[in-house]
Formats: sequence, C-alpha cells, structure tokens
Amino acid sequence: MAWVLKMDEVIESGLVHDFDASLSGIGQELGAGAYSMSDVLALPIFKQEDSSLPLDGETEHPPFQYVMCAATSPAVKLHDETLTYLNQGQSYEIRMLDNRKMGDMPEISGKLVKSIIRVVFHDRRLQYTEHQQLEGWKWNRPGDRLLDLDIPMSVGIIDTRTNPSQLNAVEFLWDPAKRTSAFIQVHCISTEFTPRKHGGEKGVPFRIQVDTFKQNENGEYTDHLHSASCQIKVFKPKGADRKQKTDREKMEKRTAHEKEKYQPSYDTTILTECSPWPDAPTAYVNNSPSPAPTFTSPHQSTCSVPDSNSSSPNHQGDGASQASGEQIQPSATIQETQQWLLKNRFSSYTRLFSNFSGADLLKLTKEDLVQICGAADGIRLYNSLKSRSVRPRLTIYVCREQPSSTVLQGQQQAASSASENGSGAPYVYHAIYLEEMIASEVARKLALVFNIPLHQINQVYRQGPTGIHILVSDQMVQNFQDESCFLFSTVKAENSDGIHIILK
Repeated sequence: MAWVLKMDEVIESGLVHDFDASLSGIGQELGAGAYSMSDVLALPIFKQEDSSLPLDGETEHPPFQYVMCAATSPAVKLHDETLTYLNQGQSYEIRMLDNRKMGDMPEISGKLVKSIIRVVFHDRRLQYTEHQQLEGWKWNRPGDRLLDLDIPMSVGIIDTRTNPSQLNAVEFLWDPAKRTSAFIQVHCISTEFTPRKHGGEKGVPFRIQVDTFKQNENGEYTDHLHSASCQIKVFKPKGADRKQKTDREKMEKRTAHEKEKYQPSYDTTILTECSPWPDAPTAYVNNSPSPAPTFTSPHQSTCSVPDSNSSSPNHQGDGASQASGEQIQPSATIQETQQWLLKNRFSSYTRLFSNFSGADLLKLTKEDLVQICGAADGIRLYNSLKSRSVRPRLTIYVCREQPSSTVLQGQQQAASSASENGSGAPYVYHAIYLEEMIASEVARKLALVFNIPLHQINQVYRQGPTGIHILVSDQMVQNFQDESCFLFSTVKAENSDGIHIILK
C-alpha cells in the first residue's frame, strides 16, 4: 500500500477525505475516537493498524489500546469527549490491544500483565463521595456487584479476581502477544445515583477505566504501564438502544450546517489515555499486604494512614492524644489529623486528606468542604472542625440546696450565681442543656451534673403553691421558660432505696 506519506503532506494535499473513505474497512478500532480524521491520523493508535505509516513529531506512544465494542452517541459536539450508552447487565467486549513498537518495553515481552477494569463516577463531586454512594447502592442491592466479567465470553484472560470490598472493579492477567477480549457487565444504572424527587431525572455519567501494570522486581503487579477511560451512561435493558435511536433521529432533523458541529457516531469506542486511578496499585490485595486492615469500613483497604505507628484508631496511643479531643488543633500532625477524621466518622476521606495537617484542614472554607465532600458530609465536617455543637432546645440553671440552708419565700425567683445562702456563701448554679424536652432527660442531666446514680432517682417533682409536690411530666418540661432557675433538694423515697428530686 502506498500510504507512506508524511502527515503534513496528507493534510496539505487535502486527502483527508480520501483517507476517511479508505480506512472504513480497517477494523472497528478506528471508529470511536472523538476526533476529526486529521486528529485520528495524529493518534499513536494509528500505528496499531499499519505500522508502516510514520508519524512525525510523535513524542509519546502508548503501549496498549483498549476498544469497547459499543457505539458512540451522535449527539456529542466536536472536541467534546465521546459518550457511549450501555444496557444494564448486557455483556460488552473490551479488546485489549498491544500497541508497542518493535523493541518497545522488552521487559514485558513473553510475560503477563495485569489489568484492572473499574466503573467509576465521571462527576468530580461524586468521585469525592464515591464510598458513600457505593455503600448506599450496596445497601439497596445486597449481594450484587456494580461490575462483573462475563468469563465464558471473554478470551485470553486468566486468573480473574474480584474483591468483595470493591464492587466496582475486576482484575485479570493477560498476554499482550495473544488476542485478548474482556466482556464486562455493568449492573448499576445512571439514575440510581440521582436524587429522586419527581421522576424523569437525568442520569449521572460513569467512566469505564482500564489500568494496566507489569511485575516489579518482587513479582508483584504494581508498576504502572498505561491507563485509559471513556465516558458512559447506563440504562435499563433496551434503554441504551432507544436513547441511541432518539439521538440519531434528533441529528437527522438538524441542518447540514448544524451537523458539522457534532461528531459522527462510531461503531466502537476507543478509550482515551488518562491518569491511573489513585488506588489502583493497592487493588492487588493478594500480592501485597493491605496497609489498613484495622479500619472497619471496607473502603479503607485503599485509605491507609501514612506513617502511622498506631495499630488501631480505636486505641489512643502516644501519638493519638490529639485525635481523642473533640476539636482538632492547628498544631495537629498528619497522623493526628487522620485519627481525628476516623474518630469523627470521616473514614472515607482519610485518603483524600492523607497529606493534610490540622492547620491545612482548618484553612478549608465551608464552600471548599461542600465541593470536596458533598453537601451533607461537607457541612458536617465544617461543623466538626469549628466545634459547632447542637443548639439545645431548652436551658435551665440548677443549684443543689444545702441541707442546712434556709431559703426565704420567693428567693428562688431572684436567685442567681451572685445570691447567697444563710451562711453567706453564694449559690453556684449549673447549666443544664436539654436536647429533648422530656422529663427523663431532666432526670438524666441532673444525675450527670450532680453525680447522682441515675437508677436511684425515682421521681422528679416541682414544688408548687403551698408546698405541694407536682410530678414533673413531659408536658411540664415543654412549658418551662428558657433559662429558668431552680434550687433542688433530695428526699428519701418511701419503700425504696431511691430518692426523689424536688425542684423549687
């Protein structure tokens, strides 16, 4: 074939259109790129199809190429990333292609490599809350996985593994020199992660990402070779076909000028190069020790605490004194900050904040935290950092009356921390904050503040007119005025070892 042309000669001679036509029969691998033909020609993958075509100015050559056999949407504008619609539970082939030049990476020649395929969120905000989102999905779909391999249909893959704590990932070994195809099934649909308020919500996009690794000197598959991904949306069975048809019909109604602004639909989807998924190397739990087996959350297999000497966040060792407090201090070290996050139920963000000290964390604004953690956890983390406690529904001030003191009629109304009893000593009142306006909460808080065993308190009374004792009920507590002052005394209960508390 007389295709040995320089790229600039191809473009300048205006043969792009002819190339488009002549390449129509060269496999499906060229079909799904989100590029014009001149862009396709500039891609390193072109050498996969015809190694005799030179590419001038080539700086990088990816060792592998992954092609998913699913059509791209025609309703995607030029220069935007491709979008592919998938049906829930349907098997889709991902072809694992060796794209190396002659002599490239001789260290993997004749050897196996390991690839991890995962389905992840496309939206950055959902990526930050991935653990919570997946836990919610797992709760609603017990026993199901987000991603599975269709092993009977797959070709050339060996030693397939799935981690029970990573429902969205599968991994396997394969030989680049042999034909390899992995058939995947995605079981989650895009609308499952959309707030359901009125129906008909737009589903969230996912990404299919493939990370490939080679063996290191210890025989562990941790040396990263290549990563690529594509954007997808998943519909209920047959839904992807209907959506594809709808997009095609919409494009047919557009004018020729409008159609020029959109990409054509391709029969296959080429995964484009990307950065490796952050926790990809730690997915090989059988090849290297897990860094965080003591954390209770399953996601913590990828959320280790760096350089931590503490064996468990539940044990307050020498370096955990800072984390045991309610408020984090600016002087907190990275280790102490990690343990504070764990103690305050932010374990899913330990990896995200793995290099943050206390000062770094406290510098984040409320808007920063909401963007990183989502609205719910972002506000909760912000309130925890600022030590914002829940505002009590009712506050009362209580002082324990001394047995020897004589209280004049009406003194209770004017009593305060500055008033005095009969011996000249001031009455000292304690603030009692009620989160629940019920009688049992009053008894519990009195027992806590004044060191009275709760089981010894039989009843709580309020002294009424003419000295009568009125049982304190939930309704009475609800009618207490905020910041009321009370003296209280205790009397031994009849026919019991307990006591009664009398509020005056």
